Amino acid sequence: MLGAWGGWQAFRRCASLPRTQRAVRLRVREALGAREPADEVKVQGWVRSVRSQKEVLFLHINDGSSLENLQVVADPSLENRDLTFGSAVEVQGKLVKSPHRMQNVELKAKTIRVVGPCDTWLFPLKTKERHPLEYIRQFPHLRCRSNTLGSLLRIRSEATAAIHSFFQDNGYVHIHTPIITSNDCEGAGELFQIETSNEARESAEKTHFFSVPAFLTVSGQLHLEVMAGAFTHVFTFGPTFRAENSQSRRHLAEFYMVEAELSFTESLQDIMQVMEALFKTTASTVLSKCPRDVELFHKYIAPTQKDRLEQMLKNKFVIISYNEAVEILKQASQTFTFKPEWGCDLQTEHEKYLVKHCGEVPVFVINYPYDLKPFYMRDNEDEPQHTVAAVDLLVPGIGELCGGSLREERLPFLKSRLQRLGLADAYQWYLDLRKFGSVPHGGFGMGFERYLQCILGVDNIKDVIPFPRFSHSCLL
Repeated sequence: MLGAWGGWQAFRRCASLPRTQRAVRLRVREALGAREPADEVKVQGWVRSVRSQKEVLFLHINDGSSLENLQVVADPSLENRDLTFGSAVEVQGKLVKSPHRMQNVELKAKTIRVVGPCDTWLFPLKTKERHPLEYIRQFPHLRCRSNTLGSLLRIRSEATAAIHSFFQDNGYVHIHTPIITSNDCEGAGELFQIETSNEARESAEKTHFFSVPAFLTVSGQLHLEVMAGAFTHVFTFGPTFRAENSQSRRHLAEFYMVEAELSFTESLQDIMQVMEALFKTTASTVLSKCPRDVELFHKYIAPTQKDRLEQMLKNKFVIISYNEAVEILKQASQTFTFKPEWGCDLQTEHEKYLVKHCGEVPVFVINYPYDLKPFYMRDNEDEPQHTVAAVDLLVPGIGELCGGSLREERLPFLKSRLQRLGLADAYQWYLDLRKFGSVPHGGFGMGFERYLQCILGVDNIKDVIPFPRFSHSCLL
């Protein structure tokens, strides 16, 4: 054991030893945004290009934090056989001002360590090639390393944060609604049913893990309505599932939905104001936070989308009734695959035409026929046409983006409709909400992936998700 004096002397010797300056770890985005040079920094990432000259070695590295790469300048003696495109590296050195106009700083390397080599012959992404979306879709486990998907995922991240900020800034409470449920909110029968492996093998016994049939949710709306009885403004943002037997460019089996419910509202105008503000605020935030990423899409994927998006953001959204929409379609010179008739649902071709007819700005279509919409939508009591207080938001290039309505808060109306549909017993809990402090309320849902398609101009919805389904005939 050291005595008090011995301990003090040991401490003094340790304190007098020269300290080694630790390198400050920077992300590529932070390094590119640095205003002053820095002596000891460390950057980790993946090599995007290697260029070796007689007197200098140039690397470009990226860590996913930015579309732009950081240039590394090194002595040729630091090059080794594993330093190739796609390899993972750790570079230490000085951050210095760059003599080139295209960049503010560059990293003058002291050491380069290859953390993980990459076989460039087998790696499906190639340096200096702009791979089309169709090509990189074949590699769901690697496509995030391409510039296009990297930009898309940064945009998704910022858009997600912007949506949460919008609702929180406006006083909404975020609710985690269930993914496993016994409810079919849409009533369309397009659900994935959940069974345990034992249930699948012993289906003849008709036993259920939850005692009742359980499904993956198609919407969090009904659960949000429960919460809207205690909080005046609520929202949810999570995965939803539709068992549509379609491999089209418009459909996904799993996608994200933004949904909101507002209590004490008796006007569709209130719902539409929130929808329009959400659309514009989120898009403006994405344009502000990810200008280069959005530019990549508007320059190389959809050259006309920049002007189209500017039109959507600066103009007030148009409002027309379902009746007006049908009349516009009937008078159109265009021949439709599905003939427009009152009482029939609007098809995608109809929705796109209506947007074009209204000047390529988003269009609210309100007051749909009663028999077209689910049981929870408020009856307008406008016989003989008989409509409900429903609204769909149609946008250029996509068609329907959002759907919403006033909810039927009047117990006799709701009970009568559920009885006619044979659903009164299954939705007794929903009827209870109308017995205890029921108020006029309404809400809407917006498909997140369709929203990304709308602002970026991407044609295939499978190109705005992190992992495309059924690639190589399997799920990741």
